[in-house]
Amino acid sequence: MSPTTLPRVIQGGMGVAVSSWHLARTVASAGGLGVVSGTGLDIVLARRLQDGDPDGDVRRALAAFPVPEIADEILERYFVEGGKAPEAPYLPTSRPSLSPSVRADRLIVAANFVEVWLAREGHTGTVGINYLEKIQMTTPASAYGAMLAGVDAVLMGAGIPAHIPAMLTTLAQHGTTALPVDVADAGDEKFVIAFDPVATLGVTLAPLARPTFLAIVSSHVLAAYLARDEVTRPDGFVIEAPTAGGHNAPPRGKLVVDDLGQPVYGPRDEANLTAMVDLGLPFWLAGSFGTPERLREALELGAAGIQVGTLFALSLDSGFRDDLRDALLKSIADDTLVVRTDALASPTGFPFKVVQMEGTLSDTALHHARTTVCDLGHLRQPFRKADGDIDYRCASEPAAIFVRKGGEAGATDGRVCLCNALCASVGLPQVRKGGEPELPLITLGDDLVGARVLLASHPGGWTADTAVRWLQGEPA
Repeated sequence: MSPTTLPRVIQGGMGVAVSSWHLARTVASAGGLGVVSGTGLDIVLARRLQDGDPDGDVRRALAAFPVPEIADEILERYFVEGGKAPEAPYLPTSRPSLSPSVRADRLIVAANFVEVWLAREGHTGTVGINYLEKIQMTTPASAYGAMLAGVDAVLMGAGIPAHIPAMLTTLAQHGTTALPVDVADAGDEKFVIAFDPVATLGVTLAPLARPTFLAIVSSHVLAAYLARDEVTRPDGFVIEAPTAGGHNAPPRGKLVVDDLGQPVYGPRDEANLTAMVDLGLPFWLAGSFGTPERLREALELGAAGIQVGTLFALSLDSGFRDDLRDALLKSIADDTLVVRTDALASPTGFPFKVVQMEGTLSDTALHHARTTVCDLGHLRQPFRKADGDIDYRCASEPAAIFVRKGGEAGATDGRVCLCNALCASVGLPQVRKGGEPELPLITLGDDLVGARVLLASHPGGWTADTAVRWLQGEPA
């Protein structure tokens, strides 16, 4: 698909399964680019199956997977007829590593296939998938699974996605990829995550369509760097301002925080849109662009459209637990919703926007009461030990373990286990000893203008279809 034919409205790829297949399918059916979140989909698939897949959606998608034997292996391992007992823990999935097992890669491939296949089912709209550059060790297998399902676009931020265009081209031909991975304490030694589609699936399939690639960046400087070479050049950009939800790019220059500990952004953090136009590649604007007026403004500034997250995260079609969505909408109606940019919460080192809400890990007391554990590991960092072996550490794991692995003392202060908390936000919390489920953490953007408009005309909540049509000029 040509990037110039992508819709004007792109729905953001939010959290772990907040941008679920159901949300993306609804947006795509309404004429937007529906985007599923590609983060942790192996966990999501395994847990949905253990919950009994009550509507049969996962099993229907797995029935379409091109290698039935792999689908059968996954069902045999994870599917629980009628669902597991509420107090029972979920079976573990493999933590990402530089040497994944074939079974781990197969689960990742199938999970991405399932999410995209369901998002594309029953309409002719466009569907994309969103990844984080910081989560490098699962990227090739994830993208390949999405491509097997015919994904139209891949979007990636939270880093410098210079190697993704070439990777997508190689995967379309089922070629073996070797994606560079950042390994701490490695000196000049280079590391890659290797992925061989043919060896993983055990079959050779017909060539795939290469999806459009949109790099999510915060500055024209990074955009120009990526665009200067054909090998690294994306098909387009999403220019994300620091008011967007989820992970934000750190401010340029020395980090300065306000009285609440939030990073302070300034003029240096604003993208030069004239420079973006001069690059000659289409771009979409994100962060406080979630209204019809701002869509028109974006088009006037030379953008191809906008990316909107919060408006869709709050919609009735997102993956948020119903009780959390209801609480969010109530706090917006009461004008009591507070979103803070937390410079410490994410173990990635990127600032992360957090909704302040009772009963979630934004509550300091609840955060400190949680038993620290890193059992999902999607945000952990590989590092080279003194003996040359590779190990992994995460700033959200127990402090003593992190320091013993060579992590800096104090770097764990204020960190939140986003892997477990974001799974809990969509109703897939791990259950700990004693039957206690993991608590959620909610992320939204700063801009609530559009949400307040839609809430005024839809006090019971709005659908993603309504949001797309309103953004494109139809009455709310």
